[in-house]
Amino acid sequence: MTSIKVSLNTIDKVKNFVNVINTFDGDFDLVSDRYVIDAKSIMGIFSLDITNALRLDIHDDSEADAVKKALADYIVG
Repeated sequence: MTSIKVSLNTIDKVKNFVNVINTFDGDFDLVSDRYVIDAKSIMGIFSLDITNALRLDIHDDSEADAVKKALADYIVG
């Protein structure tokens, strides 16, 4: 599993992120404190505190590089 930090602090970023992440077949989770939701679920994302960076867990390491490239605009330090 690979993890990266992403910023989804606007509604447009969330919508675009979900569109991009849904182009991949693997399983992805977004983690905020103790909450873990399916990263492909727009409703799930809006249940999180999106004002802070979220951890994206990429469960299929073979897709990790492609996902990182596709989500480069959302990745934060």
